[in-house]
Amino acid sequence: MTTIPEALAIAIQHHQSGRLQAAEQIYRQILQAEPNDVDALHLLGVIAHQVGKLDEAVACYRRALVLKPDYVGALGNLGLALKNQGELDEAVACYRRALVLRPGYVDAHNNLGTAMKDQGKLDEAVACYRRALELKQDSVIAHSNLLITLQYRTGVTLAALAEAHAEYDRQHAAHLRAAIPQHAKVRDCRGRPRLGFVSPDLRRHPVGYFLIRVLENFDQDQFEAICYSDLIVKDDLTHRFQAGATEWRDVFGMSDERLAEQIRADRIDILFDLAGHTGYNRLLVFARKPAPIQVSWIGYEGTTGLAAMDYLLADHLMIPEGSERHYRESVLRMPDGYLCYDPPETAPLVGPLPSLKNGFATFGSFNNLAKITPEVVSVWAEILRGAPTARLVMKYRGLGDQTVRERYLDLFAAHGVDSQRLDLLPWSSYADYLATYHQVDVTLDPFPFSGSTITCESLWMGVPVATSPGETFASRHSLSHLSNVGLTETIAQDLDEYVELAVSLAGDLPRLAVLRAGLRERMAASPLCDGKRFVANFAGVLHDTWRQRETSLGFVE
Repeated sequence: MTTIPEALAIAIQHHQSGRLQAAEQIYRQILQAEPNDVDALHLLGVIAHQVGKLDEAVACYRRALVLKPDYVGALGNLGLALKNQGELDEAVACYRRALVLRPGYVDAHNNLGTAMKDQGKLDEAVACYRRALELKQDSVIAHSNLLITLQYRTGVTLAALAEAHAEYDRQHAAHLRAAIPQHAKVRDCRGRPRLGFVSPDLRRHPVGYFLIRVLENFDQDQFEAICYSDLIVKDDLTHRFQAGATEWRDVFGMSDERLAEQIRADRIDILFDLAGHTGYNRLLVFARKPAPIQVSWIGYEGTTGLAAMDYLLADHLMIPEGSERHYRESVLRMPDGYLCYDPPETAPLVGPLPSLKNGFATFGSFNNLAKITPEVVSVWAEILRGAPTARLVMKYRGLGDQTVRERYLDLFAAHGVDSQRLDLLPWSSYADYLATYHQVDVTLDPFPFSGSTITCESLWMGVPVATSPGETFASRHSLSHLSNVGLTETIAQDLDEYVELAVSLAGDLPRLAVLRAGLRERMAASPLCDGKRFVANFAGVLHDTWRQRETSLGFVE
């Protein structure tokens, strides 16, 4: 007869291998026999968490902590679930309590950093990630989180980012290069190249929104598309990806080494990374060089830092001529934009210009709070002083947290902006989020980390976006999108012009009304949403790259 510890070990093995249903069944059987088994209870919560049932996860974690108050694993996971619900104060408290119990708990330092980032406290977040790396030098998750967070900081340069990302390669990837196979030849480009796409985000996620029209417009006679999906819960967009792919691989729970072997066995010719240093990335698969040509594309902000990554797909606005030296990868440029957007089919109709009814202009920003730094607040406050009747609506997960709200109210108050001019809204359903654009006349793009999906959603809802691009990749998304829609009039050359532009727009209601009335149709007809045009350009770039590699390496029949 199997004992509870034996059953738990079997369940954990299923769990770690991605067989969640089998693991859940055993956890529940254990709890039927022993309702107070804290490990089974905690791990049942982890499964609920992984499949997006946050309320159930929180309930399991809390019960486990009642039974065992010093259970640091449950504390850490409770903090993570609360963070995902936007309960940032309580999440931070969980991590701090876990660190009191176990000061060297690397995951708690890392997750505390993420919660701090979500609160907009970038310096504190960086300190947490650096502490995690002091405790565990090979923590690739903390190192990737550090690199992401550096992108948000005012004054960050391409040169500094290049060096920081190169350190990641030295620390985590260089030792894997000894085992990289020699791709002496590539297959004949007259055949159908096999394209591999590796991502944890082939779903309703920015990566999904920017990739789906590409896959759905592929000429199956030109390319084969093999998707390596590293996610648990599928949604309707996932099903579109499955229908558009030539082959589909569910790889959640697969080790980096095993996934690299699978890609080699699939004889992938060009492999695309769609995560960079974001969550659940597989950069250490790419470090093993399972394909002869590897390309970083959607999902990250510029260079990955990996010597094994051959190319980065961009456009001439994202990476202008002369800045290539700051990218470890060779730069490939699309003739239009480097992304193709799939607008939400369920979006509400564009509403009338709200300022015509309100009698005052309303600015908006629905971006990640990590982008809304004190320097951004300072500039936005200057805009509000220049447009003294205008208001600002901010909406994002975390703004329902009182401490976060008070922090931003205080930041604006320090620049003379009364709290009555600010509407700070918590996150909501996607439909309600899109409908909130009915309250906004002009979207203010943050800097140095501009909007991408947020900018596209704003434009689709008829709301122009004022932006001021910098030199970094992350600062130039809106520049690319606005240029491809033909809305270059809302692109400022510097922050002084950005302030003047935003104030001018707020004072020109007829101009805003005209823009709003035609912006969705203008966007739909633009290269930004033209899947067939994008794929034709994409195919041209890939075939050129293929021929260049074929010339240098030779090919096999």
